[in-house]
Amino acid sequence: MLMLVIAVLALLCPARARPPARNHLESPSAAADSREVRSAAIKRLLEVFGMEDPPAVHGHKQPPQYMLDLYNTVADVDGVTRDPGLLEGNTVRSFFDKLHSEQVEFRFNLSTVARTEKILTAELHLFKLRPQATLTFTRHHFCQVSVYQLMDYKGNRTQDKKLLSSRLIPVHSYGWEVFTITQAVRSWMADEESNLGLQVVVRSLGGSHMDLKLIRFASGRSHHQSKQPMLVLFTDDGRRSTAQENTDPDSMEVVSSLPQAPVSAQVSAPVSSRLARSVDHQEEEGVSMPCRRLPLYVDFEEIGWSGWIVSPRGYNAYHCKGSCPFPLGQNMKPTNHATVQSIINALKLIKSIQTPCCVPDKLFSINLLYFDDDENVVLKQYNDMVAGSCGCH
Repeated sequence: MLMLVIAVLALLCPARARPPARNHLESPSAAADSREVRSAAIKRLLEVFGMEDPPAVHGHKQPPQYMLDLYNTVADVDGVTRDPGLLEGNTVRSFFDKLHSEQVEFRFNLSTVARTEKILTAELHLFKLRPQATLTFTRHHFCQVSVYQLMDYKGNRTQDKKLLSSRLIPVHSYGWEVFTITQAVRSWMADEESNLGLQVVVRSLGGSHMDLKLIRFASGRSHHQSKQPMLVLFTDDGRRSTAQENTDPDSMEVVSSLPQAPVSAQVSAPVSSRLARSVDHQEEEGVSMPCRRLPLYVDFEEIGWSGWIVSPRGYNAYHCKGSCPFPLGQNMKPTNHATVQSIINALKLIKSIQTPCCVPDKLFSINLLYFDDDENVVLKQYNDMVAGSCGCH
């Protein structure tokens, strides 16, 4: 996948050439070809990120704090995965309640979830408001909060419901409460028409219904967006890594004695640019540089995606460049196959055998936090997007 990204970026951001003569004008056909190439490159890059078209831009909407916190937990400042084991599956989707009912009932539109995605865990996030002053004198210290899946109506026109989750909550508490409702979401994905919503019932320990004016949860109609009811799905879309993920991105290294830029937002800084220019200058003078890792910054704003991507604003994919001359030292991290190929090439036993290639030998995943077409915030993990180190293979 990384090699595909590099190829696409080469089309989107070609190397700068010397400025053309002032009387040179690009022909209409050349301009049209350039636009077609860019359009094809963007389309191919979208496929890498599992999309057919870029999501619509709906303006400046604030992502849920939960999704921002989750992103910062699983990814560093540049989106590189801290630990592949931190996230369940490779996709997390958040949905706001669409019903906005004054009753404690909720409904979520799951049309953006692909049928091929495996639902691992589904959570209902509700914000319990501060108790009103009148509650101070209540004799109850705990209440039973139960979440039900609303089912079809029975013959007597009373709506059936199915218990999903139930637990005790302190009456005087406030803040986020999370309930697992995986069973309901899986049934909705199997039959879209069965999604009739959820109902929350609050009872005293004695079993009687409690006054909703005393035990209140924030609703999408009457409270700030930051406290709106939210459904969070942890899913797996079936994509698998083609290379072994290292559990420690800080271990990324370069097969070179030259300094390297760390995986940070500074990859486009002058230090990285000077390193790249130094390598290019040495190659122009006929000096063969050994296999090494060099910066390759992917800027989402330049590509035109900054309107729907929340984080990161870009990332350093890195690329591998350089020669693999005989004899291959251990600092080149050669495979046994590459070592044999290098020997055969050096002895000229077979004329068509070339020297081994400088390629990534360790790859890392990145995380993207973005808005989808329905303004839901999605966190998705993409494998094999960053070259962690390079070797001769």
